Amino acid sequence: MKDMLSLSAHLPEVTFAPGDTVIEEGGQAGAMWILVSGAMHVYKGEVVVNIIAEPGAVIGEISLLLNANYGATVRAAEPTVLRFAEDGMALLQSDPAITTFIATGLAQRLNLVTTYLVDLQHQYGDAPGLSIIPEVLRRLTSRQRPAARTGSVRDPNPDY
Repeated sequence: MKDMLSLSAHLPEVTFAPGDTVIEEGGQAGAMWILVSGAMHVYKGEVVVNIIAEPGAVIGEISLLLNANYGATVRAAEPTVLRFAEDGMALLQSDPAITTFIATGLAQRLNLVTTYLVDLQHQYGDAPGLSIIPEVLRRLTSRQRPAARTGSVRDPNPDY
C-alpha cells in the first residue's frame, strides 16, 4: 500500500511557525491536512493530548467523516509543513487508496483504545470510577448509530 505522502503529493503545501494554529477546536470541519515535516501538538481545552510528528499523518479526518466540528485544537510545535486539502471529502472520494489508508489508520487507533481499555479493566477493574469500562467497551465494539456524536458530554441518566 502506498503511503499518504505519495498519495497526497499533488496537494499544495502550507508552512506553519511554532505556535501557529492549524485547526481550532469547535471550528467547522471540511478540510484535511497531511504532515510533511515538523511536529504538532493536539489540545483538548488547554491540555496537550497528543503529539503528531510522523510524516504522512492525517489531521481532520475524524471531524470530516463525522460531519462534525473539529474536536481539538492543533498547533505547530516547531516549523511545520502540511499538505492541505480544502475539500477533504473530495480528496477521500478521489482515490480508493486514500480512503483505505484513512480507514486503516482509524481502525488501528480504535484497536489501540479498546486494547488499552481491556488492559485497564483487567488491572484495575474493581477500582472506584473504573466500573464504567465494560460499558465503554460494549459501546465501542457494538454497531454504531447512523449519526455518531463527538465530544464527552455526559448523559445525566446513563444506562449503567
